[in-house]
Amino acid sequence: MDSKIKKLEERLKLAHLGGGEKRIEKQHAKKKLTARERITYFLDEGSFEEMGVLVTHRTTSFGMDKQIFYGDGVVTGYGTVNGRLVYVYAQDFTVFGGALSETHAEKICKVMDLAVKVGAPIIGLNDSGGARIQEGVKSLGGYADIFFRNVQASGVVPQLSAIMGPCAGGAVYSPAITDFILMVEQTSYMFVTGPNVVKTVTNEEVTSEELGGARAHAAKSGVAHKTSPNDAACLDDVKTLLSYLPQSNKEKPKKLPYELGDEIREELKAIVPENPNKPYDMQDVIRGIIDRDSFYEIHKDYAENIIVGFARLGGRSIGIVANQPMFLAGVLGVKSSTKAARFTRFCDAFNIPLLVLVDVPGFLPGTDQEWSGIITNGAKLLYALSEATVPRITVITRKAYGGAYDVMNSKHIGADFNYAWPTAEIAVMGAKGASEIIFRREIAAAEDPAAKLKEKEAEYSDKFANPYRAARRGFIDEVILPETTRRKLLKSFAMLEKKHVDPPKRKHGNIPL
Repeated sequence: MDSKIKKLEERLKLAHLGGGEKRIEKQHAKKKLTARERITYFLDEGSFEEMGVLVTHRTTSFGMDKQIFYGDGVVTGYGTVNGRLVYVYAQDFTVFGGALSETHAEKICKVMDLAVKVGAPIIGLNDSGGARIQEGVKSLGGYADIFFRNVQASGVVPQLSAIMGPCAGGAVYSPAITDFILMVEQTSYMFVTGPNVVKTVTNEEVTSEELGGARAHAAKSGVAHKTSPNDAACLDDVKTLLSYLPQSNKEKPKKLPYELGDEIREELKAIVPENPNKPYDMQDVIRGIIDRDSFYEIHKDYAENIIVGFARLGGRSIGIVANQPMFLAGVLGVKSSTKAARFTRFCDAFNIPLLVLVDVPGFLPGTDQEWSGIITNGAKLLYALSEATVPRITVITRKAYGGAYDVMNSKHIGADFNYAWPTAEIAVMGAKGASEIIFRREIAAAEDPAAKLKEKEAEYSDKFANPYRAARRGFIDEVILPETTRRKLLKSFAMLEKKHVDPPKRKHGNIPL
């Protein structure tokens, strides 16, 4: 019996060494943690239960039968984060560069299947050079098996991907299907084809960092939702993100204890400027409404004319979608519409109520926007909000013009409550543009056309650029003082907590992708 126990202990020791001490040292030299170190840091102490620790690959070609590593380049299992069950897999770059094999994929698929059956988040810690070339189509089939499970799990359990090293070729598509992608700055990258292929095909000279680094994907492509300076910070970000989410689509996010007090926020009174063309920071409005220091922004560096993120209101987890007047006056564009639509659909899938803060002058004009599909991309946000059945509340702080008024969670597309501040301007278009059309002949015939335009602009503003016509029609439920906004929202979301909607029976809708 002792010899058998010794044999097991030897195998487990080898498994825990991954690719060996020298490769572990190389990983550390790159300022990266190993797969096991990442799991140890991420999960509650002593909670990890490993699965498939003695799995090995089945390939004999190209001398692979002489290169056997227990675990086959991925550590899989389950544990807890702040007491909550999660399933996790961490690719081990010290073993074949984390390359995915048939058995490597099977291990990942096992924990994914369990996550869906049990109803718990699945966290992928990606650090892989791609498919294991020596296995040919078997490794490609392994990727497809994972992709299929990503799709089946979508909207069922939260799926979070941390990119903590290379993620190239087919490896990028699993993270792309998951709900959120977090990348480590300087040590991680994602691309379908690397710099060498790019140079061969297009003759472009580009580094891995420029092509697919964390900053490129956070600011340019929008692939990355969050970036972190190192492995530990990235894992902390994953933990923070998890704290706003439920275990599965059958649950609601955990509500933190909260006692109602004086919910008036005087600082909200002075945020919107007297001059309707002067920008202000919508982040100040958000801070004045939510529980202190609870805002966790998503996609911060991408399409900055709209803000999305999670927060708490009276201890409840909510999703926030807000126009940002500090960038492009808060207009809706191709990128901002897609960014907000995807976030909206995630919140709706996982029972997270939505707060929409509106200051939008319209859709961004121009040939670039039209040729890039602003019509279908703007429709994505319209579709996502119209489809959402979670509690939805809108607050119009200033401008709500044209079709953008409709799209930004208007009463007409199913919002539960629509509030407006006295500074709100709800109209088909801005006063200047409207006056130039409506009073065109009168202005042209005037002795001083500029003065006449200014006069008519003021007349139009007084009549239409306010919230009261919409309130008379019931399109606005109440015009509220800014300082009372938090109190109103606390009561409204509490009242809507048991909201239930039975959508029309259908296989699925056809969102304009």
